[in-house]
Amino acid sequence: MEIFGKPIDAQTRCVHYATEHDVVAIKFVCCERFYPCHLCHEQTADHAAQQWPADRQGEQAILCGVCQQTLSISTYLGVSACPHCSAEFNEGCRLHRHLYFEEARLSAVAPSIV
Repeated sequence: MEIFGKPIDAQTRCVHYATEHDVVAIKFVCCERFYPCHLCHEQTADHAAQQWPADRQGEQAILCGVCQQTLSISTYLGVSACPHCSAEFNEGCRLHRHLYFEEARLSAVAPSIV
C-alpha cells in the first residue's frame, strides 16, 4: 500500500505525528490516497482536503500501519486499537476527526417546549 505525504517508517508514522501509537493512515475521499495525517495531505497534495460524508462511514478508509489491514471508518471511530492485531491507536487523533470525517447530522428538528 502506498502512503503519500511525509511518512518516516513502514508503520505510517510521519514527520508530524511519530509516537508509538501513531500507526494509522487515512484514505482521503478527495483523492483516494492514503496519508498519515491532515498536515501531510495539506503539505503535499495539490488540492484541498475534503471530509468523508457521514453516509459513507462503511468505506474501508483506515489503514493500520502495524498489520496493514484496512478498517471501515465506523469501525475506526468506535475502537481504540486495531481489531485485527490489537495495536493501540493514538487517542489524541480523536481531536482531529472533524478534519477527516463529516459528523452525522440530526435529521429531525428538536420539538419546541411549550
